[in-house]
Amino acid sequence: MHYGGSVKALQGVEGRVEWAQQPAPACDVGQIRIRVAAAGLNRADLLQCAGLYPPPPGASDVLGLECAGVVSEVGAGSGWKVGDRVCALLAGGGMAEEVVIDARHALPVPEGVSLLEAAALPEVYATAWLNLFQLAGLKPGEKVLLHAGASGVGSAAIQLCKAFGSPCWVSVGSAERLAYCEVLGAQGGVLRGADNLQALRDFAPFDVILDPVGGSYAALNLELLALDGRWVNIGLMGGRKAELDLGLLLAKRIHLIGSTLRSRDEQFKADLLRDLQQQVWPLFAEGRLKPQLQRSFPIGDAQTAFAELASNRVNGKLVLTIDPTLV
Repeated sequence: MHYGGSVKALQGVEGRVEWAQQPAPACDVGQIRIRVAAAGLNRADLLQCAGLYPPPPGASDVLGLECAGVVSEVGAGSGWKVGDRVCALLAGGGMAEEVVIDARHALPVPEGVSLLEAAALPEVYATAWLNLFQLAGLKPGEKVLLHAGASGVGSAAIQLCKAFGSPCWVSVGSAERLAYCEVLGAQGGVLRGADNLQALRDFAPFDVILDPVGGSYAALNLELLALDGRWVNIGLMGGRKAELDLGLLLAKRIHLIGSTLRSRDEQFKADLLRDLQQQVWPLFAEGRLKPQLQRSFPIGDAQTAFAELASNRVNGKLVLTIDPTLV
């Protein structure tokens, strides 16, 4: 398919998803066109579908922040060739038959990883690497607390902590999910709920907390952090407002970092993915990191997949199969 034609793509329409024709985008200098095999599903897709998280200015309004597939067209200076197997980090557009991206935002599919599995890697590993290692400056031996530890980002973060020598603990929603996290490498953790969360004091103090929950966990995070601790907030599942003891923030010299990846500029993402390829991608070939793909759905069952993710019972990642002939 080339510019002037059309492709099918998934859009959120009034809380539901719709697989419909869209104009095929042009492939320009420094870009590549990917024939999409599969696309990873993320909580941001749920929010966008519900009308709560619009794409950044200039980004596609098609759902999908990550995908994997085969390069089908290359713009001048892209560095890729037709036929290359890639996975990609996107601001939107991954849940489509084709997507055109900045060539610097694609990564080679790691050795030993299928295209289906690769579709579940870019968003969560980029998020975990950015927030734990680049922004929080996590060092070997430092203790980490991961809220929502069984999520896609949590699953990636546990494995990265283990690979780079930082013990981690988690908060999760069930005993089964805690066991899942411990198999991945977590030292232990607690089940979600106000009383249970207090048990995190037994493992504290933590040097770094990665938190997608926000408001309802804020005061506890402050209490659990060590001197010079770093608290990275990446989501608001528990609300956007909290009351904090700023005296504690000052006394402990806490670094409170608010972080989003989707709205970062093209160069920032290119630099992040280059670092990821150098520091993290070799660990897949070595077997020290593994994709955590719980289940894949055909694109025709996208609504079911979205409901499954919204249930908060998913360990790791869900993926939509878009071209079964490639996977």
